[in-house]
Amino acid sequence: MKTLRRLLPLLALLAVLALLAALALRAGLLDNVSSPEALRAWIDRFGPAAAVVYFLLQAASVIVAPIPSNITTAAGALALGFWPGFLIGAAAIFAGSCVVFALARRLGEPFVRRFADAGTIARYMPLIEKKRDAFLFLALLLPFFPDDVLCILAGLTRIPPARFAAIALITRPWGLLFAAAVGSGGISLPVWGWALIAIGGVALFLLGLRYGDAIEARILKRFR
Repeated sequence: MKTLRRLLPLLALLAVLALLAALALRAGLLDNVSSPEALRAWIDRFGPAAAVVYFLLQAASVIVAPIPSNITTAAGALALGFWPGFLIGAAAIFAGSCVVFALARRLGEPFVRRFADAGTIARYMPLIEKKRDAFLFLALLLPFFPDDVLCILAGLTRIPPARFAAIALITRPWGLLFAAAVGSGGISLPVWGWALIAIGGVALFLLGLRYGDAIEARILKRFR
């Protein structure tokens, strides 16, 4: 009975987020995630509640809806401006990370297996358990690792919740900065500058496809 009482707030939160995600999908969310501009228009539809909808959308992207956070952050910055878009988005990603950590801590491996396959668990759990703080800090900071899944797996370890929260707070917002700057127009470049960024982005993407697994494997090997 005591365990059930402890679980009720988390389960209620998860149910509310799942309901909100279902309502968002019913309101045409999936039809507007193809670009930041389309998603910005969808967020703007909610008027004064746009900031709240953006926060919930960002949090849900970690917990229940796999929407790329760079697109939602750019859309939030388009709709709300750079600082509101970045700060609200970062706060939502942080909150979502703490929620999935707490759910994994309370519900255990059966819950985790709904979000991570056996191969992913076998690959990362020994490292998280052995090198907890150092590995989590590096993995959440770099783009080669599945951030959301690692936050869930961390809930199965003995890492104190406050320490995990500190690591997530320091590492998770950095990837959102550039997306918010681009979305808000805070980065103003000539056409040739954007062309160079596009070429660089394509090059990084191709390098990631070619060498991402090798880079990740080298980091994993170093921590073993």
